[in-house]
Amino acid sequence: MPFATVTGNGEREALSGERLKYLRLWDAYGPLLTETQRAFCELYYLCDLSLSEIAEEKGVTKQSVSDTLKKSRELLDRYEEKLHFAESEGAYSLAVSDMMTKVTRALSEMEERHPELSAEIGAIADMVSVGEVTDLDKEE
Repeated sequence: MPFATVTGNGEREALSGERLKYLRLWDAYGPLLTETQRAFCELYYLCDLSLSEIAEEKGVTKQSVSDTLKKSRELLDRYEEKLHFAESEGAYSLAVSDMMTKVTRALSEMEERHPELSAEIGAIADMVSVGEVTDLDKEE
């Protein structure tokens, strides 16, 4: 399905899913693209410019932008097919998110059972949500 064509709600949703897919792949493999491919992808995926807007800004034809984006998508797909970095990163992010949910839930349950430790549990919960480790003794 072409990226620039949106004919209805169902297709628009599929398009945004495709856009998200290529944003993730661009994040992972963007440095492997040529400077022109990176620039066009950035304008299209991150800045949400149309093919016409990119063509005007870069002084090229709309067809050239379309061809470059198509080739870029093909390369990104090939890199992912061989390296699986974006897929692995997504699985890792889901695993971390699941673990964080379980830790947060356990801390809440512990705080209910031990209200006298509320300050310490709150400090741990803050560390988990921010990702920092601080010295709990400083709060006493």
